[in-house]
Amino acid sequence: MTTSPTRPPLPAVGLRVPTDEDAHAWHGVFNDADVMEFLGGPAELSEYEEFTARQRMHDAQLGLCLWTLLDGDGEVIGFTGAQPWPKDWGPVGEIEIGWRLGRAAWGRGYAYAAALATLERVREAGVPRVVAMIHADNARSVAVAERLGMTLAEEFTTPGGNPARRYALTLQAASCPSGGTPWDTP
Repeated sequence: MTTSPTRPPLPAVGLRVPTDEDAHAWHGVFNDADVMEFLGGPAELSEYEEFTARQRMHDAQLGLCLWTLLDGDGEVIGFTGAQPWPKDWGPVGEIEIGWRLGRAAWGRGYAYAAALATLERVREAGVPRVVAMIHADNARSVAVAERLGMTLAEEFTTPGGNPARRYALTLQAASCPSGGTPWDTP
């Protein structure tokens, strides 16, 4: 008789709406060329200040955002979540899920655990479908998307000339008491 290998349990993660202080924490954990390899390189603190403010606005308006990702000890290790696709090319009008972790959190199951928590929250918000936009060479993020059950919907080149992939996943949305969601189309 054969037995299938068991995976270690997923690490505990916490999600919170990003605070002003999280801009500094994100800048600290992402100020690494390897972490930012597929995202244009390390960014200035001011970019994270604007980014966290935009996420607070998304949370207030939509009930979802890129949340600050905390490990089991409550330490900031990155972010995960969902937001409207922020660019004027690609899947305009779609809800994109994503994750970014500091290097110290790599290879420990945090990205997958965080992405599962994100999917649970977007289902509860009534989002019917999500996409993930991933640099084609980012094998770690591709693996997370595929482990989530996302399917490759498109391979393309970004306006900046980078090879990219769009993954998609249709969700079984939780029932909405009001009967509608901000993502319903007339």
